[in-house]
Amino acid sequence: MRIGQGIDIHRFADDPHRPLVLGGVVIEGARGLGGHSDADAVCHALADAVLGAVGLGDLGRHFPDTDPVWEGVNSVGLLTEVLRMAHAEGFVASNADCTVIADTPRLAPHTDAMAARLGSVLGCPVSVKATRAEGLGALGRAEGIACLAVVLLEQA
Repeated sequence: MRIGQGIDIHRFADDPHRPLVLGGVVIEGARGLGGHSDADAVCHALADAVLGAVGLGDLGRHFPDTDPVWEGVNSVGLLTEVLRMAHAEGFVASNADCTVIADTPRLAPHTDAMAARLGSVLGCPVSVKATRAEGLGALGRAEGIACLAVVLLEQA
């Protein structure tokens, strides 16, 4: 068995029409995050956790934000590719746990949908929790959203 951890953080985008996507779920009416892909911090943190567990580096190594191929890409697709890479190394996901840190928007109503979406991608139980930074730092000033993720892999 292998365990991996990942973290990702994105600031809110200047574009008021950019959708907020977290854990493969569009959060209607919320300001989107800035980034080269769809800026899904939950998928990015989870993908980094998988890559770390297998010893394959990080997301930027495989999907650099300097490559136009990845511009605007759906991060669920990136996560799916990372899981394929882990499987090629002989590992499958056993379970995952994600904590999203955001003062805005309120995410509790969406965490079950995120967990279900990510669970269908990983093929295992996934927990998604939301917490606030309580006014502390950039996250507390609602300048962006961060996610911490842990994943357990086992040999296929």
